[in-house]
Amino acid sequence: MWTPYQLFIAVGMVITGSINTLATKWADKQSAPGPNGVVHAFDHPFLQAVGMFIGEFSCLVVFQIWIRYQKWTIKKDPTKEVNFGNQNFSPFLFLGPAVCDMTATSLMYIGLNYTYASSFQMLRGAIIVFTALLSVAFLRQFITKKKWLGIFLVLVGLILVGLSDILFSSNSQYGPNEVITGDLIILIAQIISATQVVLEEKFVNGKDILPLQAVGWEGFFGMTILGTLLIPMYFIPASSFGNNPRGVLEDALDGLYQIGQNSTLALAQIGSVCSIAFFNFFGISVTKQLNATTRMVLDSIRTIVIWAVSLAVKWSTFQYLQAIGFVVLIGGTVIYNNLAPIPCLDPPPQVQPINESKPDYSDEAASEKTPLLYDTQSITNQTA
Repeated sequence: MWTPYQLFIAVGMVITGSINTLATKWADKQSAPGPNGVVHAFDHPFLQAVGMFIGEFSCLVVFQIWIRYQKWTIKKDPTKEVNFGNQNFSPFLFLGPAVCDMTATSLMYIGLNYTYASSFQMLRGAIIVFTALLSVAFLRQFITKKKWLGIFLVLVGLILVGLSDILFSSNSQYGPNEVITGDLIILIAQIISATQVVLEEKFVNGKDILPLQAVGWEGFFGMTILGTLLIPMYFIPASSFGNNPRGVLEDALDGLYQIGQNSTLALAQIGSVCSIAFFNFFGISVTKQLNATTRMVLDSIRTIVIWAVSLAVKWSTFQYLQAIGFVVLIGGTVIYNNLAPIPCLDPPPQVQPINESKPDYSDEAASEKTPLLYDTQSITNQTA
């Protein structure tokens, strides 16, 4: 049975995660006058990505405030013990993952302009496939038959969702070419996100760095690098891509002016920035208070919420093929994360030899050791 606090963080993760995607899509559907006085659609994916990284960076600010508060309490009570994690590391450890996060986020926001919010969230499940493949190639991890089955089902689910977008796009505000482009961009972004996961597992895991601090440093690098890149983007011609009056890759000044002219747009952007900060906090808290599996299940519930809201506000129409694809996608994710037993694919319990030395019946041993005879161990490391 969950405690009230555990229920609070679980619900908070679902709500803030849903708000983040929905607020971003809501902003994409707004129009406002630019500096030249012409009203046009808000299409600024790189500016939106900077906003997301500002939200992540706020986690580092909160972490520093927490550290200073804890040190102050320790001065008052020297017997108090607080885990500050590893503070003796180079922040540049997060530069590589941050660059991947920056690139993937920008691409996903571009793709979101051309497809549905529900499809956007579902297609992000492709990260399981790419993470597994990259883990085999670069981390030398072994993928069991059960995980391969999960990957296959995820692929089938993604194909069904993509087909649904293409076949029924004529009944929506998006054309087939737009939907295909948006979905492909989102899938490409998942390859880069999977690269980020592999980099973090290879270079960051095992360093004992607290998650809130790690998220904050990635946000700092993403905010700084992408924020600086907005300057040359302001001058790079991209009339076929940049949907802004000046026809450049990104016109940040136009985007900021539009935000200032449209209160609804401003609210959507504030909601996106704040929600990503709270989503990271709740997500980390869920992993700590409950477990990573629960976090994955809640993330699936978030997809359902986004889908339901998109249908309710008529951003998309119900398509049975998309529903089937989503169910298959969730099934593959459940199998991949070893949440559903499959007797013919699950590894048999391994019989451990009985220790002939004097047994240790202490409380510490009982809490750390597995049962005396049987120890069911995972064959592979979790990769998603």
